[in-house]
Amino acid sequence: MNRRAPLGGVRILAVEQYGAGPWGSLHLADLGAEVIKIEEPRSGGDVGRYVPPYGEGEDSLFFEALNRNKRSISLDLTNPRGREVFERLVRESDAVYSNLRGDVPAKIGITYDDLKGINPAIVCCSLSGYGMTGPRSDQPGYDYLLQGLAGWMDLTGEPGGPPAKSGLSLVDFTGGYVAALALVSGLHAARRDGIGMDCDVSLYDIAVTMLNYPGAWHLNEGFEPTRTHHSAHPSLVPFQNFATRDGWVVVACPKEKFWVKLATILGHAEWSSDVRFDNFAHRYENKDELIPLLEAEFVTRTSADWLESLTAAGIPCAPVNSVSQALREPHTLARDLIVETEHPRFGTVRQLASPVRVGPERPAYRRAPMRNEDLTYVTRDLAGYEAGEIDALTAEGAFGEVVPGHTTTPAD
Repeated sequence: MNRRAPLGGVRILAVEQYGAGPWGSLHLADLGAEVIKIEEPRSGGDVGRYVPPYGEGEDSLFFEALNRNKRSISLDLTNPRGREVFERLVRESDAVYSNLRGDVPAKIGITYDDLKGINPAIVCCSLSGYGMTGPRSDQPGYDYLLQGLAGWMDLTGEPGGPPAKSGLSLVDFTGGYVAALALVSGLHAARRDGIGMDCDVSLYDIAVTMLNYPGAWHLNEGFEPTRTHHSAHPSLVPFQNFATRDGWVVVACPKEKFWVKLATILGHAEWSSDVRFDNFAHRYENKDELIPLLEAEFVTRTSADWLESLTAAGIPCAPVNSVSQALREPHTLARDLIVETEHPRFGTVRQLASPVRVGPERPAYRRAPMRNEDLTYVTRDLAGYEAGEIDALTAEGAFGEVVPGHTTTPAD
């Protein structure tokens, strides 16, 4: 039996650019939603098209990694005829998704109040730096700023070192996931009740709420987080990186049974019954005594030796891989996490699959669209314009500035 994709039949107009927004809609597109990128023509469309180092013209591997399985149309929402096209598409769509500054959706008329007269069931999802309300709503917000503002950098790095960001744009990536969750939740409610809504998703909210249990400890007990040596867990000991003879491993003892096994493998079974180390609380209180003992043992053997012994004993552990090693891990390959698309400039593009898996079938993958590549499909097939009407809209600047003597024939 051939199943439809989980989000097959859902159409999303995405006024998006750069990282967080396109990351969220990427997973919706992989799940079968028709995501139509609306790109602002005067600025050259999504700024992600121009992110170095691997790019040329309007193509970049950054853009490819965030925009596969989508369609693109250049549309000037400030132009009356461009606005006309947009509103016609809203009638035929389920959601308007954006990642603009928090005050911009209302300014350009893409909130639920602006669009409910056109489509009462439309879901308007805004992913912004600081949200649509509050004193920072009119400020631009980016991942690095939020990692600093929300306290993440204060937690990251070695004790005594400078503030440090995460090696990945975790606020942006998490923001995309949360926005996608908000949007599909809104779609469920709209289809149930026939009434759409605004979804106000903020990178700031996400970054602050991800403080989670350290935040709860502080709010209730006055806990002041501090950086930990070798990325140690703030309360469980041992649970951190350890240097080996030729690299690093991560070893975790989140249950007492793991500590008993680890002590035995290290050749010091007596440590598990030592009153300084015999339970979570005692190991935490005496970590400055315990950790140097552990470090002295781990450095005597190679990472591979330790991982073989620890894994055989069922102790949670992992190598500290490079990116290259992580992408070659047998489990990466077994989970089909590397996918391929074909691109006219880059050839075969290898990138990472979405981790969102629903049902037994895997998505089909199509390269990211060229800017305005789907003009004919969107205007003719979706919006129902005739060829002469499309020519008139083009002449009047609906799709961007008309350059005399220059014609563009977008692909179907």
